[in-house]
Amino acid sequence: MGLELYLDLLSQPCRSIYIFARSNNIPFEFKQVELFKGGPGTGPGRAAARPSNSEGAGKVSLLKKVPALKDGDFTLAECTAILLYLSRKYNTPDHWYPSDIQKRAQVDEYLSWHHTNIRANAPKTMWIKVLIPLFTGQPLPSEKLQEVMEGLSASLKQFEERFLKDKAFIIGSEISLADLVAVVELMQPVGVGCDIFEDRPRLMEWRRRVEDAVGKELFFQAHEMIFNIRELSNIQIHPQLKEHLAPVLMKMLK
Repeated sequence: MGLELYLDLLSQPCRSIYIFARSNNIPFEFKQVELFKGGPGTGPGRAAARPSNSEGAGKVSLLKKVPALKDGDFTLAECTAILLYLSRKYNTPDHWYPSDIQKRAQVDEYLSWHHTNIRANAPKTMWIKVLIPLFTGQPLPSEKLQEVMEGLSASLKQFEERFLKDKAFIIGSEISLADLVAVVELMQPVGVGCDIFEDRPRLMEWRRRVEDAVGKELFFQAHEMIFNIRELSNIQIHPQLKEHLAPVLMKMLK
């Protein structure tokens, strides 16, 4: 049995794994999962697989979450764990997760910082502008978006000053897992019309270098769903899923 990756490309962690695997020519079977088309028990990060994938997805991740990996009898969840597993098993180029102990520590440092800073703010733009109105039928006050954007701006300032500085990439002259995890997260606001790269030339140049490093065609293919996120308003959502997710999404913003 070959490598199977259960992914929904609306999810930032799923996109990072998809781009990493494709750009490194890692052979895998793409098991597409659709987060927002399931019944109760699904939701942000939880898997509502296409019918052909539902049984496999449930076996791969006991938490029924994406991303998830199945490699023969071995299963794995969580984005960072999957990225590191793939980099080690397929012996990807050293720059992704350097053998140099200090450079590797810099990647680890960013990945640790990312979750309570960039990831704590960037996804909320999509929740506010698309997902919460979709599931509740009510728009949120503009003050909520402003509050989130202020938090994201503070995180971006730290990102540029503490991690990017005057370097081409986060740890130097070559792309690493840190850059990939960062950029897919920052594309989430872009998809809903919050262009955080505008008026930030250093950040924009870094994004372009990341696109070039993984391949522009692959980058934009992976983000196609994000650029067309407004089409989510046309999907049929199970009424019980709406009832279940509305309070969950609202709680995330508190």
